[in-house]
Amino acid sequence: MLIAVFAAILSINDLGGGRYGDDEMIAHKESAAMYEWSQAKSIKSILCQNQLQSLTTLEVTNTIKEGHEKIVDSIKNSQSKDIARYKKEMDEIRNGSANIDKKDWVIKDEKTGALGNVTGAAEWKAEAEKLGEAGDKFDLASLFLQICIVFGAISLVIQKTSTRKMFLYLMIGMGIVGTYFMIHAYSIAMG
Repeated sequence: MLIAVFAAILSINDLGGGRYGDDEMIAHKESAAMYEWSQAKSIKSILCQNQLQSLTTLEVTNTIKEGHEKIVDSIKNSQSKDIARYKKEMDEIRNGSANIDKKDWVIKDEKTGALGNVTGAAEWKAEAEKLGEAGDKFDLASLFLQICIVFGAISLVIQKTSTRKMFLYLMIGMGIVGTYFMIHAYSIAMG
């Protein structure tokens, strides 16, 4: 009977390990995607900065034709605003909306148009690390529960009573340790 109970616990453990293992991979993928998005914003910002520097150089060297100063100033002003916006967007993408001031939210949700819904790269990375730690505990639980079942099977086939009891106690001990690691893994993954 105990073997069946520990086998059921092993099944529950494997279910959690598989589910949260998949979630860990998704979190890693999302983190990488957010960092790539941030890098794209960084490239756009650098392009704006280069254009702004070029226009400033043209102004300093008096290369701009008379009458075009207002247009150049307008373009420079627009580039400066874009640079500031890209900086805010990169910060929100890297850290997430929840970790920056509300006044710095600039990215709108594609579905609702609401601000402040960005889960940042750092948040996804932290989630992946948490799920990785839980995965390690699920693995330990699986190890101890499998050893527990092996000890249980050995206790069934051994004829000598003292040796049978020893393997039965080892089975119970390994089962308890495995169950502890499984509960700990679930608490990490859900917390």
